Amino acid sequence: MASNSQSTASDEAHRTDRAADAGSERESTADHESETALETARRQLERAATHVDVDEAAIERLKHPAKVHEVTVPLQRDDGSVDVFTGYRAQHDSVRGPYKGGLRYHPGVTRDECVGLSMWMTWKCAVMDLPFGGAKGGIVVDPKSLSEDETERLTRRFTQELRHAIGPTKDIPAPDMGTDPETMAWIMDAYSMQEGETIPGVVTGKPPVIGGSYGREEAPGRSVAIVTRETCDYYDYPLSETTVAVQGFGSVGASAARLLSKWGATVVAVSDVNGGIYDPDGIDVASIPSHDEEPEAVTQYAAETDVTQIPNADLLELDVDVLVPAAVGNVITADNADAIGADIVIEGANGPTTFAADTILEERGVHVVPDILANAGGVTVSYFEWLQDINRRKWSLERVHDELESEMVRAWTELRDEVEARDVSWRDAAYVVALSRVADAHEARGLWP
Repeated sequence: MASNSQSTASDEAHRTDRAADAGSERESTADHESETALETARRQLERAATHVDVDEAAIERLKHPAKVHEVTVPLQRDDGSVDVFTGYRAQHDSVRGPYKGGLRYHPGVTRDECVGLSMWMTWKCAVMDLPFGGAKGGIVVDPKSLSEDETERLTRRFTQELRHAIGPTKDIPAPDMGTDPETMAWIMDAYSMQEGETIPGVVTGKPPVIGGSYGREEAPGRSVAIVTRETCDYYDYPLSETTVAVQGFGSVGASAARLLSKWGATVVAVSDVNGGIYDPDGIDVASIPSHDEEPEAVTQYAAETDVTQIPNADLLELDVDVLVPAAVGNVITADNADAIGADIVIEGANGPTTFAADTILEERGVHVVPDILANAGGVTVSYFEWLQDINRRKWSLERVHDELESEMVRAWTELRDEVEARDVSWRDAAYVVALSRVADAHEARGLWP
């Protein structure tokens, strides 16, 4: 009994220390907003650890990726010259299943970004209770500088460099910034050719004709809309009386905006990289192509109608019921958190709210539903696609929608229960659920000597 008491006291002391550390980190972060995805992910992990009884060693272990693959990717350009690019694949944790996460082609890709995003993928999969761990990767390249043939050659060579690290039971990439279903098709084909058999399960987000799932591209935006609907209902905001602003009109933001509008919400503002538009009476979002479909569509809509054009930054501060930041990371910071006008923030992008801003919003009583739940429709339908590939049996779009609805509502309900039981924020509740599941899996499997 004495030994157990000492252990309990020690665990409590560790939790107190972690709470103090997290508090000091919040204070220090308020002075700068240049934190990387990795720094933010580690701060969020530390904070979550103060709410659950998890061994300190397990927390330390989860601060670091299992592996980071860095590869050199030579590319022969169309003019015959050769350029060399750097590629990464960060694999954070696989205790619950194969690594899972996107591949992005972007000039801002870094090792730390990939590691931080891979951590978020671990939590996202655990929140949704999917049998995957987290991964993320990409190539440091501006995809707009490549022809289609160059993109294909770069992708196939990248696949060869990562061939030993990926696979349907190892690590399953998916589309992200700068990549799309065609990119995944090239990866699948290159991998399958090397293995000597067709292996559709090596990636998800493929075209349906070669094993992709119906509904995959719009799934992140659909889950954002579902989570928005459930959260509004919980806080007694009938959708028919709710105003919504969506920053980012790409595949996530456009899908979310269109579905929320269809369900009765009034979408008063949307934006893309070129700027935003605002109309307090509502915008016909169904008539505006997404940024992926037509890059100038939002500003073109403004030129053809009476809506007001606004900067992207101003959209974040509009007096609306719900704000959906669905563009890029770190757009809500300590500098503008006090000016956010919404009562509810649903994170459509990955990491749109910095650690310091999150604390300010919580103190102001703004409800922030985190990305690792809100946009988890993408990885959830990727899981459905993986199941379809393994079983060689395609699902209908209706079944995909029904299954996604069921999974998102179940996961949202589990977080709501934690919010109520522990009196914590939605983000803390999400990390409590995720961290508990990952830590329990590590405890069950043990540590190899």
